[in-house]
Amino acid sequence: MDQIHLMNVFVAVGEEDSFAGAARRLDLSPAAVTRAISGLEEQLGVKLLLRTTRNVRLTEAGRRYLDDSRHILASIAEANEAAAGINSTPKGNLSVTASVLFGKAFVMPCIVNFLKEYPEVEVSAYFLDRVVNLVEEGMDVAVRIGHLPDSSLKALRVGQVRRVLCASPEYLARHGVPQHPADLLRHTIIAASGISPRVEWKFGVLDDPTMVRMRPRLTVTSNDAAIDAVVGGLGVSRLLSYQVAEQVRDGRLHIILADYEEAPLPVHVLHRESKFGSSKVRKFIDMLADYLRGHAHVNAGWCE
Repeated sequence: MDQIHLMNVFVAVGEEDSFAGAARRLDLSPAAVTRAISGLEEQLGVKLLLRTTRNVRLTEAGRRYLDDSRHILASIAEANEAAAGINSTPKGNLSVTASVLFGKAFVMPCIVNFLKEYPEVEVSAYFLDRVVNLVEEGMDVAVRIGHLPDSSLKALRVGQVRRVLCASPEYLARHGVPQHPADLLRHTIIAASGISPRVEWKFGVLDDPTMVRMRPRLTVTSNDAAIDAVVGGLGVSRLLSYQVAEQVRDGRLHIILADYEEAPLPVHVLHRESKFGSSKVRKFIDMLADYLRGHAHVNAGWCE
């Protein structure tokens, strides 16, 4: 059988965790999927899948082969697109990831415009408050906030944002405005972080930082929830400037201790290293970069 066909069938089974699911996805009969997997395992001389009457699981060799097959199939698709011409019309699926609030506020408008302009493109958007591994999870484009580790990914800087402390006018009128980071120990703290009972916030420049360790009265794992609590007058929280831009602009929140902020965090658009150029990826990155660079909220000075 054709090797590319076998890889496509195997990837479908591995991603669907089901022979029947792969058959529906590829519009093949279950028998054809079974023959393809058996032929691939016979060709390779290794067991890729463990099958029971209830489920299908990848073997260790199967997991490695699934990753390799994804990369090979993606490279083939990109090579075909490049051979069709650098100015070819974008088509096919584009996967994009960003954090939840950033994705909703800034990436979605670009996705909508991109889909309107290029009707042959389909987009899968994953807005998650965790770091997504582009290679392992098969993503084409990501927006990342913060300093980047060394990697094989290509990065395009498009802006910067600030970590800001904020509280509602009502709260500040009742409890006073902190003048120094140490004053926060006397205030109600709302932490948008993990479940640790204590948080440590760093202030100031790298060569002379001030560390303040606090016990939050409220700890949440959702930035939306932290913003709601701060706007509601419960206390003080530390968030990224773009997350509270609207609330600051309309007066529902005030920025405090701005003189003690750390240096702004860079915003990058990332995509996977490839020897071939993908038309849909290139054009989407160009559109997204132009939009972000021109947006006032992806700029560290918006609330000064």
